[in-house]
This record gives sequence, C-alpha cells and structure tokens, in this order.
Amino acid sequence: MITIRQARIEDAPGIAKVHVDSWRTTYAGIVPDDYLANLSYQRRTNLWDDILRDAERKSIVYVAENEQQEIVGFVGGGPDREENPPYEAELYTIYILQAYQGQGIGRRLVRVFAEQLLRAGMKSMLLWVFAQNPSRHFYEALGGRYVKSAQFEIGGATLEEEAYGWEDVSVLVQD
Repeated sequence: MITIRQARIEDAPGIAKVHVDSWRTTYAGIVPDDYLANLSYQRRTNLWDDILRDAERKSIVYVAENEQQEIVGFVGGGPDREENPPYEAELYTIYILQAYQGQGIGRRLVRVFAEQLLRAGMKSMLLWVFAQNPSRHFYEALGGRYVKSAQFEIGGATLEEEAYGWEDVSVLVQD
C-alpha cells in the first residue's frame, strides 16, 4: 500500500535518492551519460533540505511511501517561476522510482498537488517535460495541453522541453 503525505524536513535524503535514481533511469539516452553519472545524492539532499526548511516557502511537496515507509516518489511545485500567463502555478518536479511506475502513484501525487494549488487560490498550472521523455504522454492523458517548447543546455547537450498546461486544475481532482 502506498501512502501519500506532505513532505517533512527529514525526508530530504529519501527525496534526493528518488530524484537521482529516477533521473538515471528516466533520462538515460536523453541526458548525457557523464551528467547522469555525476549526479550526487548529497547535493540533492542539500537542495531538498533547503527547500523543506524554508519557513516562507511557497513550495508544495508531497511524497509517496511504500509499506516500509521508504519514499518511492514525490511531487513538488508552487507559483509559476516565469511569466507564463494564464498559468499561476507550476509543477516543478515529479518522480517515481522505476519499480513503482504504472501503479497510479503519479496520478495520485498530481491530484494532491492540484488540491493544494486550489487551496492556495491557484487555479491553473504549467509544467515542463523533456520532449524525448516518453512520460510526457502521462501529462497528455491527464488532460495537459501542449503550450510551447524551449531549448536549453544540460551537460553539454542541447535538449528541448515542452510545456503542458491546465487552465483549470480542478479537472485533476475529479474522479
């Protein structure tokens, strides 16, 4: 049984492990191998520790735990980081360990995230996904509409990202 709950400061190492391991499995063949090999659990732990300790944070972070209370997935986001009208919020990151994918955990994490956005008065959301990431179809299945694309550099490679948006996130919390 998977439990979804709000992240706590002590979750930083578990979130970091999922973050690094998911990047290595999900982006193999997309992101340069050197970049993936040099991802650091400690640097990601420090990043998540900072995010979770920020008393004034506007970030929303939830984790998915298995029966052994190990973090197997997470979602994080908050206010849109760029000017992308009409989108008020942004889903910054969502990752699930490969062994737990395809079990509805991602859908549950997106749902609780959307519920929190609505509670915070944010009714629309945008997210960015690598164009080559087959998981982008997950967002399409949730009703996300292609908004635009952009290129950026990571590990010496130029990659393309696609933005998907929901003008009304309440569709994500309906059964």
